[in-house]
Parts: sequence; structure tokens; C-alpha cells
Amino acid sequence: MSTSTSLQRFVEHYLTERRRLGFALRSEGYALRSFARHVQAVDHRGALNEEVMTDWARRDSHASEDPRTWARRLKRLRSFTRWLQQFEPRTEVPDEAIFGRLPERQAPHIYNEREIVDLLAAARRLGPAPGLRGVVYETLFGLLASTGLRISEALALRNYDVDLRRGMLTVERTKFAKSRQVPMHPSTVEALRRYRWMRDLAGASAQDDAPFFVGTRGQRRGLPLNTHHVERVFAALRKQLGWRNRGTHHAPRIHDLRHTFIVRRIVLWQAQGIDIDQSMLSLSTYVGHAMVTNTYWYLSAVPELMSLAAQRFASFSLQTEAPDA
Repeated sequence: MSTSTSLQRFVEHYLTERRRLGFALRSEGYALRSFARHVQAVDHRGALNEEVMTDWARRDSHASEDPRTWARRLKRLRSFTRWLQQFEPRTEVPDEAIFGRLPERQAPHIYNEREIVDLLAAARRLGPAPGLRGVVYETLFGLLASTGLRISEALALRNYDVDLRRGMLTVERTKFAKSRQVPMHPSTVEALRRYRWMRDLAGASAQDDAPFFVGTRGQRRGLPLNTHHVERVFAALRKQLGWRNRGTHHAPRIHDLRHTFIVRRIVLWQAQGIDIDQSMLSLSTYVGHAMVTNTYWYLSAVPELMSLAAQRFASFSLQTEAPDA
């Protein structure tokens, strides 16, 4: 690598190329730009090697001492360095085992019904009162739990995307540049109708292209909700509710509402005797997975499903066992 400036250009070229394929790359983009700044700061010369990469990985913004954090940061460089080799053949690709291997996916926290009810009730009580803030977050978290939307998809909704007459959401070109329509349960439609009535009464814009979920305080009033602010509110509610973490992430997450939606649907199908293989493609399409294999992963990732599968197998074994002679 001749100069740090050329590395910055390669980073932007890579991000532009990947985004044209439909990848959002928000966290990856942040990491790669951070890495380019680090290379410049340490005045690294020559081809990119594992030494400069691991040095950057150890310097996360929270000064973490956890090798798993370093491994996750280093993993964000792997696809980029493979891509970069076509232009800079001497570029090294960091080995997966430098800080110890990470599992490809961590087990999510699957919410039970009581936890979701408590979350919505706690969100409803958010102040100041009287005000719109509580109903905004109650409706947002309820929509995520009842449809399995990604948080980014819900926050990107505009008024014209929410058809309450037909009970249909239109999710525009999100992850993997795909658009889809999401039918909603009548109870979800009614909750959104109530929210929109209260939002419009509070003076938020009812224009078709206005954001559906709006900020309620300060300079963010009437503007689209910000993911960072939503995460912060959720973290405060999580602490207040004192949930016991049943996943392998650091704590229950907003994204786990999506995992919960998928798992509960599969468990319901199991209980109803529905052929899951026949139905999985429709579920994968509904939640916006690019490949049905991404949805199948939930069959092996969650203890509830594994336990159910084990029970059904045990029952099947008892039925097929040959009687003793």
C-alpha cells in the first residue's frame, strides 16, 4: 500500500461496490474507515499485514480487554482484504484464529409472552406525561414483536408505507435491496390506527412522505426516530425490567424480537402439525431473508426448538421400536 490516502480510496470503492449489490454495511463501513485512519495514524508503509490489523483490532473505542471483541473487529476486515488483493496482491487476510474462533452466530434471547407484555407496558409509561413518547415506543416495540421487522425497516416507514385499510406494510428496498409487503394481524392494525390518531392529534405531519414513527422531544420532534435513541431507550427499559439473559449476546436485544417472532411461528406450526418444510419459504419471504437457509438456521439455534424436536423424535422412536421377542 503506497499511501494511507489510497487505502481510504479503496475503502470507499469497496463500500460503494458492495452497496450496489444491496448490502447496507453500516457497521462495516464505520470499522473500515476507522481502520484506514489507524493506518494513517501509525504511519504504516507497505502492504497491509496482520500486525497492523491486530493492532487496530485491540484498540476499540471502549478499550476492551476481551479477545472476542478483538476477534469480531478483525472479522470485519476479512472480506475487504480479500477484495483488496486483486489490486494489492501482497495484502494479508487476517486468520480467523488469531484471537480465537468466534461462532458464526450467537444464540438469541427468545422472549416469553410475559416479557413482551412487560416491555410494552413499561414503554407506555415513558414520560413526560401527558405526551406522545410512551405510545411511540409502545407501538414501535409492539410492531417489531408482531411482524418480525428489522428495527431499521420499522424506523424507515413513511405514512404511505402503512396501509391500515388493507392491513399491509410496504417495506422498501432494505437489506439486500429487496422490497416486500407485510400483512398484519387485525390487532396490530388496530394498535397502529390508535397510534396514528394520537400522533396526528399531537400535531405530527400527516403528509404521505412524512415518517410514521417520530421523535417527540427537542430538535428531533417530528423527525424520524433515530436507531441510537431507540437502542438507548430499550437499554433503560431492559435494566428496569431486570430480564435474565437466555442468549449468548451481552444482553437481550431489540433484534431478538425478530428472532422471537420466527421461533414462535415455527413452534406454532409444530404444534399444529403443519409441514414446516412446505411453509418455510413463505416465512422466509415474510421476514425478508435473502435465502431460506437463513430462516432454517433458527431450527438449530434455539433451545426451545431443539427440545421440541427431541420430544417428537423420542415419541417417534417409541412408536417404531420393535417389541421384545
